Amino acid sequence: MSLRHSAGQLSKRACSTASPASASPALPSLLLPKHRIIQMRTFATPVPPVTQNAVGSQGPTAMVFLNMGGPSTTDEVGDFLSRLFADGDLIPLGRLQNYLGPLISSRRTPKIKKQYASIGGGSPIRRWSEHQNKEMCKILDKISPETAPHKPYVAFRYADPLTEEMYKQLLADGFGNGKGGRAVAFTQYPQYSCSTTGSSLNELWKWRQRLEGKAGRGTIQWSVIDRWPVHPGLVEAFAKNIEDKLSEYPKERRDKVVLLFSAHSLPMSVVNRGDPYPAEVAATVYAVMQRLAFSNPYRLCWQSQVGPSAWLGPQTSDSVENYIAKGQKDLILIPIAFTSDHIETLYELDQEVIGESGHADTVKRVESLNGSPIFIDALATIAKSHLDNRVACSYQMGLRFFCRCGERICGINANASFVFAMIVGQQIACWPIEFAPYGCLVRSANHESPCFRIVTILYNRQRSSAELAVVKPYHRIQVQHRFNIADLLAAFLQVTQHSRP
Repeated sequence: MSLRHSAGQLSKRACSTASPASASPALPSLLLPKHRIIQMRTFATPVPPVTQNAVGSQGPTAMVFLNMGGPSTTDEVGDFLSRLFADGDLIPLGRLQNYLGPLISSRRTPKIKKQYASIGGGSPIRRWSEHQNKEMCKILDKISPETAPHKPYVAFRYADPLTEEMYKQLLADGFGNGKGGRAVAFTQYPQYSCSTTGSSLNELWKWRQRLEGKAGRGTIQWSVIDRWPVHPGLVEAFAKNIEDKLSEYPKERRDKVVLLFSAHSLPMSVVNRGDPYPAEVAATVYAVMQRLAFSNPYRLCWQSQVGPSAWLGPQTSDSVENYIAKGQKDLILIPIAFTSDHIETLYELDQEVIGESGHADTVKRVESLNGSPIFIDALATIAKSHLDNRVACSYQMGLRFFCRCGERICGINANASFVFAMIVGQQIACWPIEFAPYGCLVRSANHESPCFRIVTILYNRQRSSAELAVVKPYHRIQVQHRFNIADLLAAFLQVTQHSRP
């Protein structure tokens, strides 16, 4: 991706972010020596976003839900599995991915078809995702009129509507194509993983490049809600469902019921490279238990292991069997990493784990979030905060590069630029570079000249070095300074820890 348009494509961000009261600590001298600072030039005025049929000065806004998806009918199972096992981000099969992926998916298709047939003939995840997004947008139209109307879209990674279909619909609806417009990619994986949200972002950026080309004037301005594991609304929605299920047990046994939080497992090869997913899932579990005042004993377990390789454990099915064998038969399963029902809840937990336990009367599952008003209000609150803050993504996204991922994980190439930074004098705020063309142009409150110096840090793995480059609008990159990567990393971590919104 060319970086010559990076500066011109940054979307607006409130000037309060750069106010002296909230500014981050001074950037270490190794990053920006005073004698290397260049006189700031005025940025070109960006093309305003598309405003047809808008009731707000910044609307309309496309709200795009990202998720894995699922086949809506049994006829779609084959294609769904083919895409699933072809994705090395989710199921890494190494050099044999292109051979083993189709082989495994074709062999599993008949079995998986029967599973979907047993839950009604298909996954309800599309119906729930569209419902949740539609209801969220209705709330956003009321609480964020300046970015209204909010238009709901769903982009699945492995099932219809695919990311490609969603993007074409965006263009057909008047976004992009020289008209600009703002779109928010809202992951429906509350806990971030390179194999889930990262994979969905890879797919989104791929189709942005194919359908819009290089970022420039009039292209869609993207930002990302990439994680929300401990949002109070999410925690409250889970806690309320748990309390409802606990009330089904006799009062004298209620506080002894073991709560088994179940999340989709990951291959240990993914975990060991530094994926944040296990830690963020654990954070959600702990936040929910805090909300419940630790009323019950609890454990976190993992489900949906595929293949013979090592996966994160203990497995949910094994945990249930072990507790029952030891006499603990009052168990509640909580799908803590899922935002709606699908095959993992309706078949794997309900029919396999609970149905085969022999104690379906005492082993229960809480309701999924689905149409929960508390949950939908939480989605609207998260989106409203993101729209108000005018940030491209979370600061945590900047650390994706430093896990031991392959070159294409999370859309970052090993020899490509990896972090985008905005410097105000000696102050800095950082984002992954791939969001620079889709973010907001940073301008002062009086809408005059932009108040930030914009730089890009280029990293080369082979040389173990980095470069600080000042990006001028629609001009070539000018390399200003070169750093040792160890010093750069230390400075980057120090700065980002003190520059959160």
